Amino acid sequence: MSAMIELDRLTKRFGALVAVDDVSMTVARGEVLGFLGPNGAGKSTTMKIVAGFLEPTSGSATVCGHNVMAEPVAVKRRIGYLPEGAPTYGDMTPASYLGFIAEIRGFNGAEKQKRVATAVEKLGLERVLRQPIETLSKGYKRRVGFAQAILHDPEVLIMDEPTDGLDPNQKRLVRDLIRDMAAEKAIVISTHILEEVDAVCNRVVMIAGGRLLADGTPASMRARARDHNALLLRVVPDKLEPARAKIQSIDGVDSVETVTRRDGTVLMRVPAEARTKAAEIVAALGADGIVVEELINEVGMLDDVFYDITAHVAHRETPYA
Repeated sequence: MSAMIELDRLTKRFGALVAVDDVSMTVARGEVLGFLGPNGAGKSTTMKIVAGFLEPTSGSATVCGHNVMAEPVAVKRRIGYLPEGAPTYGDMTPASYLGFIAEIRGFNGAEKQKRVATAVEKLGLERVLRQPIETLSKGYKRRVGFAQAILHDPEVLIMDEPTDGLDPNQKRLVRDLIRDMAAEKAIVISTHILEEVDAVCNRVVMIAGGRLLADGTPASMRARARDHNALLLRVVPDKLEPARAKIQSIDGVDSVETVTRRDGTVLMRVPAEARTKAAEIVAALGADGIVVEELINEVGMLDDVFYDITAHVAHRETPYA
């Protein structure tokens, strides 16, 4: 995979505030990168620099081999950018707005019509094409913004909360579209919605306080969770306490926690280091007439990992995301 985005010791200061602090990373063709961080982490600032909307204080950013500051026009030709809020011209219709964007991108005549029609079809905008954008729902406004970002079929796609305001059906449409485009592009998605990562991303970067703190696949990130590979067991409620006592009596099992699901079901959690005792645990409970009704190998939660990695960084309320 060839690098499409390269950041080298990228730093951005706003007076005394360091919004992006010495960040280096690459994003290759075929990667869908989930760019995660708490509010004020530096995500949006980093993406604005890559898209050419902000100048870095130091360090460099290149897109498809073009330096963002030295060759801004070449970079913008290769980037599709969906900023937070997807600002558009409210008095225009999606049809007139996308036609305007197509002309800015250098398309005219039949090619312009083809580009607009393709973007409209991909985002399902047919029924609102002639309606003023200011009258559209938040979800439709977001989809119009997405349509302008992909209209020129860019090699690099940068999106800030692409499914913000979308209903479940609209989210599915957008996620399917991202997956369809992924093989031929480098895609960066900044999001607070961790389910977005599981849905479309094949790589995760976590940032806080302007610094890059973690980088890996979603699976490798989940494996860092404290409860990853723990063993969950369910028995009938009236057998819960004797089952717990029995499990704790087994050599090599140091602790047994109780976990309550959202539906109120209570399970017992055996730490990951004791999961090799699963067969012994089930047999010991069975000998006491306690049936294990459910046995689950727990998978780490990305939100737990996110908290563990980023929570120690002091929260800063700033106008820069």
